[in-house]
Amino acid sequence: MGSKLVRAIAGLCMAGMATTAIAQQATSTNRVAAKTDWHVYVEDDPTECWSVSSPKETVNTRGGRVVSVRRSDILLFVFYRPKAEVSGQVTFTGGYPFAPGSTVNLNVEGEEFELFTEGEWAWPATETDDAKIVTAMKRGSEAVLTARSERGTQTKDTFSLLGFTAAIEDAEKRCTN
Repeated sequence: MGSKLVRAIAGLCMAGMATTAIAQQATSTNRVAAKTDWHVYVEDDPTECWSVSSPKETVNTRGGRVVSVRRSDILLFVFYRPKAEVSGQVTFTGGYPFAPGSTVNLNVEGEEFELFTEGEWAWPATETDDAKIVTAMKRGSEAVLTARSERGTQTKDTFSLLGFTAAIEDAEKRCTN
């Protein structure tokens, strides 16, 4: 099995887990820490830990004009799942189905990354890309994700990175002990 196929399958599995994570975040029963603009959640059986944040600003445009659109939860995650050997997987949900075949641009202080989409979810192509993004996010102050919905709306979501390093280190520690 090729590494891209394995990564794609892992990404689809993460979508199911991320949906669970959103439901769990809404009830806040599994939140174990808050680190400025980032939160840490832990789930047992199987053990999984994640840090997550919502955007500080969203701008939606169509045809160059700002438009009002309905979107569900917009979240940026970093996951740890020891049994699945997932460590620091970056995942984004834009709150709508992405345009088929489109990608999401992630910009951290001028450093750009590409996330591949499936439905309402987006991930980097490789674990190496995850590590590069996490490193950039640790150094940066904000992450801007730009994407296109299946209806043609261009979205730009800006996430604060205040507390990011503390949150992912906490999540990682909780899943490695």
